[in-house]
Amino acid sequence: MLAVVTGASGHLGMNLVNALLAGNWQVRTVIHVNSKHLKNLDVEMVHGDTLNPMLLEKAFKGADVVFNLAAKVSVVGWNRPEVEALNIKGPENVIAACKKCNVGRLIHASSFHACTQSPHTQPLDEARSLVKDKNAIPYDYSKACGETLVRRARAEGMDAVVLSPTGIIGPNDYEPSHFGAILVALGRGSMPVIVDAGLDWVDARDVAQGLIKAAEIEKPSEKYMLSGEWVSLKDIAKQISQITGNRAPFFTSPMWLAKVGSPFSEIYSRASGGRALFTGISLKALESNHSVSHARAAAELGYNPRPLGETIKDTIEWFNNNGYLSYNHRRK
Repeated sequence: MLAVVTGASGHLGMNLVNALLAGNWQVRTVIHVNSKHLKNLDVEMVHGDTLNPMLLEKAFKGADVVFNLAAKVSVVGWNRPEVEALNIKGPENVIAACKKCNVGRLIHASSFHACTQSPHTQPLDEARSLVKDKNAIPYDYSKACGETLVRRARAEGMDAVVLSPTGIIGPNDYEPSHFGAILVALGRGSMPVIVDAGLDWVDARDVAQGLIKAAEIEKPSEKYMLSGEWVSLKDIAKQISQITGNRAPFFTSPMWLAKVGSPFSEIYSRASGGRALFTGISLKALESNHSVSHARAAAELGYNPRPLGETIKDTIEWFNNNGYLSYNHRRK
């Protein structure tokens, strides 16, 4: 079985490629920026992105399954055109190339943030409506548009499945991802303040297995939520401090105060070339629905996410082993 993975060098992509190889799949990857972490793996590499239709036709030739993971994740608002181009035009091009190449099945990675989060008093599941407001957070709106295109293609006869994970963390996070960068800062003991908020977190390895299972079963549903467990940032920081021996944040900021300070943090980070971890958009993301149901995925895909404590431990150990942080054994 030949699987083509777009966005293969990203966090989820690396975990998916490893899982596919472990399952004896033949893997072809579409790489946009950084391929160095794939060079030692038994994969074919095609260099380019999903905005290039001709490249996609070349990459998808002979594919049994295409896993479309390519996306632009952003926690700032100034790059909306880039976010919307990759997250909307990209899936449109992927769908067209799948049709032209007679791909067996398209597996599209969306996000639970593509869904309207309210009402927060009710669990969020596959029936929840998608974001339609063009003025919404660029990532949320664009992912909702991309998902709509895939679901429309399915309604027109394409074998396509949408899977929507929650906040992804886990090993093999080379960039690292936005949430990975927060974990690294916590692991180094360099984050003095944390926000009084949390998220439904899920292990990238479990999401990868969910994607593969959706590709393998005979008659998958249109969409699956792949959630994990809601845990506060404060509790995650405490777990990480216990693992590393480095200091946990000494102050937990209420959300209103964090929102007041976020514009200044964004301005400073953009001017200095640094990376803003807590922006107005990232804070909004932390106000998402606390209860995301993966009941359908559990029933149909056998999806069973591991405990978050295991994910935190494995992730921090991976960051330590790969030089992103170091433990302070003297404080243990």
